[in-house]
Amino acid sequence: MSKDHTLSDEHEELRRTVEEFAHDVVAPKIGDFYERHEFPYEIVREMGRMGLFGLPFPEEYGGMGGDYLALCLALEELARVDSSVAITLEAGISLGAMPVFRFGTEEQKRAWLPKLCAGEMLGAFGLTEPGAGSDAGGTRTTAVREGDEWVINGTKCFITNSGTDITGLVTVTAVTGRTDDGRPQISSIIVPSGTPGFTVAPAYSKVGWNASDTRELSFADVRVPAANLLGEEGRGYAQFLRILDEGRIAIAALSTGLAQGCVDESVKYAKERRAFGRPIGDNQALQFKIADMEMRAYMARVGWRDAAFRLLRGERFKKEAAMAKLYSSTIAVDNAREATQVHGGYGFMNEYPVARMWRDSKILEIGEGTSEVQRMLIARELGLTG
Repeated sequence: MSKDHTLSDEHEELRRTVEEFAHDVVAPKIGDFYERHEFPYEIVREMGRMGLFGLPFPEEYGGMGGDYLALCLALEELARVDSSVAITLEAGISLGAMPVFRFGTEEQKRAWLPKLCAGEMLGAFGLTEPGAGSDAGGTRTTAVREGDEWVINGTKCFITNSGTDITGLVTVTAVTGRTDDGRPQISSIIVPSGTPGFTVAPAYSKVGWNASDTRELSFADVRVPAANLLGEEGRGYAQFLRILDEGRIAIAALSTGLAQGCVDESVKYAKERRAFGRPIGDNQALQFKIADMEMRAYMARVGWRDAAFRLLRGERFKKEAAMAKLYSSTIAVDNAREATQVHGGYGFMNEYPVARMWRDSKILEIGEGTSEVQRMLIARELGLTG
């Protein structure tokens, strides 16, 4: 594996293919979906036909036989145009299908992965609760074993891809017991959509990501087979920490895409918009602003690719993933703010992509680990505790 972050011919071909798809298919349509707060089933189906939902999974389960770098390259290119579509793919793979692939039994993999890889079905990741966000260890949802079934009670919130017409499962973290010193033992359990007692609330009214699906879930005496346990009982929290470590690289790539998209739109507008008889891009103050935006996007790309290459080489990557996620999400917000400024009044109009990017950027500093959590992780990796 190369250590200079050079893309293979296959990776570069994939990147170009997704770039073309984003500009030719997503860009002309997504604005209308976004304004209507409507899930873009047509676009998602096309992504499934392209094999994007199966990118990092083996062919034996219906995947494309690629890797996590391939996924991240696709996410960056999609997010250059729209983050709702990008987060639908990221959550569908990293949070929906990946837990099944990483920790599922062979039977579970063969039951769920083919449709998830084809994009015919979406999976969701039920971790966050109203009283347990960053403190995932504070989970209150419970699962009690009764014979050959788990009985689940509790609530999850802010769950992506959980209420679409093609959502097939939610993997739920729940307390299944206590250690000798009283600490909760958390396990992961697959809950198929439509299971009695499993209620999906109406979609949230959100600031951004308006063409993606995000909902609250409730479980009232939900019964699923004991065989739906994902991985080892009591290891659910540790399992999801691994999933989140990888997911941070994906969110960093997505954030980088949004930051680069802000550059793309600003350069285009600066060349077209005229004031005082010349393009506004002739003004050095504006040139410097856009140059700084490009620099930030470039450095964010270097960061997430370094973390991704470490993951592929089997090296430790927790610190690098946290740094990449922290930096890229921060500069995504910075670039979105500056792109709006470059566009002036038009940057405040939803018909311009930068308005959508501005609205979409803030959640990147919150989702899959807040900026504060990333700093905690980095400090711990440096040996600082307490």
